[in-house]
Amino acid sequence: MAAAFLLCPRLALPLRRGSRLLVCCSASASSSDFSCLADAAGGVGFQGKVGFLGLGIMGAPMASNLIKAGYDVTVWNRTKSKCDPLLSLGAKFESSPAGVASSCDVTFAMLADPESAAEVACGTNGAAEGMALGKGYVDVSTVDDATSKLIGKHITSTGASFLEAPVSSSKKPAEDGLLIFLTAGDESLYKRVAPLLDVMGKSRFYLGDVGNGATMKLVVNMVMGSMMVSFAEGLLLSEKVGLDPNTVVEVISQGAINAPMLSLKGPSMVKAAYPTVFPLKHQQKDLRLALALAESVSQSIPTAAAANELYKVAKSLGLADHDFSAVIEALKAKVHSSQQYRLFVQLA
Repeated sequence: MAAAFLLCPRLALPLRRGSRLLVCCSASASSSDFSCLADAAGGVGFQGKVGFLGLGIMGAPMASNLIKAGYDVTVWNRTKSKCDPLLSLGAKFESSPAGVASSCDVTFAMLADPESAAEVACGTNGAAEGMALGKGYVDVSTVDDATSKLIGKHITSTGASFLEAPVSSSKKPAEDGLLIFLTAGDESLYKRVAPLLDVMGKSRFYLGDVGNGATMKLVVNMVMGSMMVSFAEGLLLSEKVGLDPNTVVEVISQGAINAPMLSLKGPSMVKAAYPTVFPLKHQQKDLRLALALAESVSQSIPTAAAANELYKVAKSLGLADHDFSAVIEALKAKVHSSQQYRLFVQLA
């Protein structure tokens, strides 16, 4: 039992989540790690104003959950109209990331890619310009470790604290407050914002130094992207040999390789429907970043490399903004191209 608590020393029931069990894990354990048990029993949650930058597929429902939980939230987005639904829920608006950071005690950022995350944090009128001693910045975007460290350097140079906290999951879990946070950086900030993370997620992991959260997220998304390609190949192969792909989905869902992602995406993929939950362009971006990470440590990841090429093909087919399960269309296109080539050879 002692070993179990060493690996996962913090278990608590969140203040605003009914009877759902929240799992909180830390790389190290101490007596203070059990403070969240006191919080669950009626302790004090986060006190202060919360900022949220980036209101896309993930950011909007995350910010919405904070507002519905009763927190004082100020928002910003490049396209101001995306703020309107949150303003109707009671959020406040600032015209720049700097304005949000200046007016809030803790600011969250959920941006689409490393370039956007760095610009919003470090650029002109960026969040860093509104930071000061006692404030905190929590970047929940998916970026590479170098970008996370760059943002952290700019934020901490102001005297503020920095925590990276990329999320594992997609749109529906974001809406339901069931995200998984992979955090790293300032541990005191991690403990300070824990009640906010608990509103938006079902579990949180503290992984140590800045960069570890970003790296963990890239590993997870690398596996996810590769799994989807293999699943797509299976669906197409089954159809080619006369099997019902719907039955394939059902069989997989009841076996050892069952995964919620496959059960969720399979029926739509069979119908060639790809409602966007996690954009294909973001999956390809994460594979690209994972490949760069692997290159930096001389680790071969050929399966991920092959998957990345298929996502690139899918993007070239105009599927960048579709769900990442649309990668199956890249495989269909390759089959069609091969058939055309064989026909050309026969006619020649």
